Amino acid sequence: MSKICQITGKKAMVGNNVAHSNKRTKRKFNVNLFTKKFYWVEQDAWIRLNISAAGLRTINKVGLDAALKSAADKGYLNA
Repeated sequence: MSKICQITGKKAMVGNNVAHSNKRTKRKFNVNLFTKKFYWVEQDAWIRLNISAAGLRTINKVGLDAALKSAADKGYLNA
């Protein structure tokens, strides 16, 4: 399973750890990602999504159907 949000398309970013001596080493900023089940009323089915916290807020704001349609238009859903 890849670490990509299926609603927003967010994925890990690359940055630096910066020591007190200003020495820099590479690190990864991972997404706050979790698996959650939703009941999709239009299809009368339960679906399981890998979403970030931002994706969950998007679903709460615009609704599941609109969020899935927007994600499918942008190519974030792999279904």
